[in-house]
Amino acid sequence: MSKTDGTVIILGAGQAGGQCAASLRRNGFAGRILLVGDEPHPPYQRPPLSKAYLSGEIDESRLWLQPPETWAEQDVQLRLSTRAKRIDPDRKLVIFANGREETYTRLVIATGSRVRTLPVPGAELDGVRYLRSIADVDALKADVQPGKRIAIIGGGYIGLEAASVASKLGAAPIVIEAMDRLLARVAVPEVSEFYRQAHDQRGVSIRLDSQVAALKPKSGLFARGKAVGRIELANGEKIACDSVLVGIGVIPNQELAASCGLTTGNGIVVDEACRTSDPNIYAIGDCAEQLNWLTGTRLRLESVPNALDQAKRAAAAICGVAAPKPEVPWFWSDQFDLKLQTAGLIGAQDTTITRAGPDETPRSFFHLADGVLIAADCINDPQSFMAAKMMIQKRASPDPAALANPDMAMKDVMKAAMAGA
Repeated sequence: MSKTDGTVIILGAGQAGGQCAASLRRNGFAGRILLVGDEPHPPYQRPPLSKAYLSGEIDESRLWLQPPETWAEQDVQLRLSTRAKRIDPDRKLVIFANGREETYTRLVIATGSRVRTLPVPGAELDGVRYLRSIADVDALKADVQPGKRIAIIGGGYIGLEAASVASKLGAAPIVIEAMDRLLARVAVPEVSEFYRQAHDQRGVSIRLDSQVAALKPKSGLFARGKAVGRIELANGEKIACDSVLVGIGVIPNQELAASCGLTTGNGIVVDEACRTSDPNIYAIGDCAEQLNWLTGTRLRLESVPNALDQAKRAAAAICGVAAPKPEVPWFWSDQFDLKLQTAGLIGAQDTTITRAGPDETPRSFFHLADGVLIAADCINDPQSFMAAKMMIQKRASPDPAALANPDMAMKDVMKAAMAGA
């Protein structure tokens, strides 16, 4: 496709879609770019929703990827509050729910993911919240005020971040997790235990190995409507609450792609350039499943760095320019005064080494497979995070004793490991 003509339609105006539009212009594409989003807001960041935006530290405008007028300056057409209904690959046509149609030269699907809903009786009661959008958080803010008791179902990152904010604002959060430890799907037991202790010491109640059986409405003389009032666990325990936040994972929005014949699995299947099974259609972000260079397996990564990387790859392929070099996957989470930075991907590790001094932090957990560093979880320890990221990139084998020694500078641990990589 020529850089000077053609139309690129991007379905999804989140960080992946916004970055793709910006990268197309940066790579010299001069044709038409139509960026379509189903929310009324311009492209914005989602990670701060459960942190700084929920706490009130920043306002909505601080979430935006760039000022709305900048999109017009870049000649990117924003079409908000608009949902795609169908894709016709043969005619290179997108049909929208409002009846409008648009033809494309290249199509980028960046439809992200949606929350997994709670499958128990009472989940439809008023006061049962999810956290995925600005509107979700705007509704949630009233539930994290002093004196409020909020039950958080799900002990993953979203649930723990929301619990930390609620606690800081004077609410009384209780986290209910079905597994036998926090962060069970994304972290090793050592990290899970660290965060269990950290939340417990800061006043957050936690129930592990606890399955929710039902949500019940408030009862009594002053109860009104169908507002949630308590949670009933499978073991018979009843937990009173003023509201419920559900954070039990997300589901990729791949139905639109599947309905037009694109190959899907745990997401829309793409190659290293983010092309789908149709060479004129790309998929990026939370909805895309791609072969990961680090693990050698197909993965769907729910992270901002991955979304931005895939956006840049798709834009490069559309413009016919070189793709960026692959980057080590990384993530972060802010809870209370604890900043977690994770590099690499766990799963294949056979050893976890803890690096810690006498205080709660800095503390890091290094994960090795056959002596090779494959991942690291670093809490208030940016030096270890940066060193680990570089060692993972080079598939280095650091000395386990040196990793565990907080008196040895991480830069020296890294230099020795890189020399032998």
